[in-house]
Amino acid sequence: MKSKLFLYVALASDLGIAITKFIAAAVTRSSAMISEGIHSIIDSLNQVLLLWGIKNSKRKADERRPFGYGKELYFWSFIVSLLIFSVGGCVSFYEGILRIKKPQGTENPTWNYVVLAIAFVFSAISGWISLKKFNGQRGQLNFWAAVKMSKDPAVFIVLLSDVADLCGLLIAFLGVYLSRQLHSRLYDGVASMAIGLILVIISLLLVSESRSLLMGETIGKRTMTEIIMLTESDPAILRVKRHFSMYLAPDEVVLQLIASFKKDLSTQEITDSVKRIINNIQTKFPRIRQIFIEPG
Repeated sequence: MKSKLFLYVALASDLGIAITKFIAAAVTRSSAMISEGIHSIIDSLNQVLLLWGIKNSKRKADERRPFGYGKELYFWSFIVSLLIFSVGGCVSFYEGILRIKKPQGTENPTWNYVVLAIAFVFSAISGWISLKKFNGQRGQLNFWAAVKMSKDPAVFIVLLSDVADLCGLLIAFLGVYLSRQLHSRLYDGVASMAIGLILVIISLLLVSESRSLLMGETIGKRTMTEIIMLTESDPAILRVKRHFSMYLAPDEVVLQLIASFKKDLSTQEITDSVKRIINNIQTKFPRIRQIFIEPG
């Protein structure tokens, strides 16, 4: 990942928004605002964990990890997805239930409206930066297909979190507004539960995608077809029998090819052929950092 700017922007935005949300919640005693404050704290923690994962994933390979530490990012992305579910979604839902069971008096909601408006602006800015980063990666794919195909969880986690933020802010506004206009805390509690449900849905999607990356995803069929054609075009190769690949990080792939070499080749000719093929593949597909070619 070339730039972590979108993560730093999201972190600064979430920290500032969380503080103002909790101040507003303390003044107005709005459960929806408490849920939104919790949401922003979780988002802030998420950015920290993603930054930590990116940092660790850049560590060089050593004796303990001969393939490097690239999957650190996928591990911490999975943890972030679980946090959104367990803390963000479940706590917000539970807070809403408590507020419905034990309604409290409503203070002047002006603070809530001001904070929600500020939070919406900053979340929109963070979302726009994340979307710009995401669009630069997805090419011609539609949004959901790009999320499923993406190998960079930091980008789609931040983007979907920003989408959840914007939806949650609109719901929180409706909860505060209806509670004030209809003189019932029921709507505030329902809004908190709705925010929790949105976080749960988003987190389940993120858990699924992060788990898939952590378990190991292969490179695309089109890319593999090109690699096979490139390999079989070498004068020493008859055909590629089998192939294995796995993403270790967004910009790092390990590839193994089992190929049939032409008969009567010397050891030196086979060695030269392997070097040639590796160089050709890495020139066209620089993400494929480690390549193993075996005769078979």
